[in-house]
Amino acid sequence: MTEQSVTAGPDALLKAVVDTAVDVVELGHPHTTGMPCSPNHPGFRMTLIRRHGDMVRPDGGSASNEIIVTGGHVGTHVDALSHVSHEGKLYGGVDAEDAQRGGRFSELGAETIPFLLRRGVLLDVARVRGVEALEAGRAVTEQDLRDAADAAGVTLRSGDVALIRTGWARHFEDAQRYLGQRDGVPGPDVGAARWLAAAGIVAAGADTTAFEHIPAGKGHSVLPVHRVLLVENGIHIIEHLNLEAASERGLTEFTFVMAALRITGGTGSPVRPVAVVSR
Repeated sequence: MTEQSVTAGPDALLKAVVDTAVDVVELGHPHTTGMPCSPNHPGFRMTLIRRHGDMVRPDGGSASNEIIVTGGHVGTHVDALSHVSHEGKLYGGVDAEDAQRGGRFSELGAETIPFLLRRGVLLDVARVRGVEALEAGRAVTEQDLRDAADAAGVTLRSGDVALIRTGWARHFEDAQRYLGQRDGVPGPDVGAARWLAAAGIVAAGADTTAFEHIPAGKGHSVLPVHRVLLVENGIHIIEHLNLEAASERGLTEFTFVMAALRITGGTGSPVRPVAVVSR
């Protein structure tokens, strides 16, 4: 798309987009009642509260609608910088107690999560290690990420979105195994998180319930990677991704697109992230 086409007006811009041969690859899970959810958060529930025929208008028309109850960190979602504090402080030294008064965050809420139209990089650790999915409770190290980047032929740059594939999304339908309260969940350790932060990325995501190394039997007792990314570096975290289709296509770098709901004062938001790639 040329600069001339962008400045020619909305019709020309739309034509340029339509004429571009691209595919859109889903990077998340659909939100479904009863899907796996961290015990730290209320689960997702959706039901119809009005069905067609409950009320019929004089012209024969009818409408149906639903009620949705969910936490902000359920299913494929992104963390706001208000989500985690350390020693009473949020990112930038914001006092967490002061910021959360009144039932919502006055600073760093979900409404401040940026719309992301960025270069995305898939660090396919499971593929590099020659397995469908990493074993439960395995730490993803800095060396794992370096090896995945080398295998993909990519170098992380400032402003990128880095996505780590462990293969764990394959277990999404098995809630007990996926959540890993007994056996653990694979995920990045602190060294891996610091390596990502040093690259200057704006967001990081993974195909697990938490962007953390969760050893067997530990659950979500501590979240050191959240501290490193959210509190120390202001890097948003995307969780419960599904990177299987991206891996099957052999994606390495792509245009990453994601928008969070502008939930004023919230700590997270459901999202629908996608990879846009040329055919």
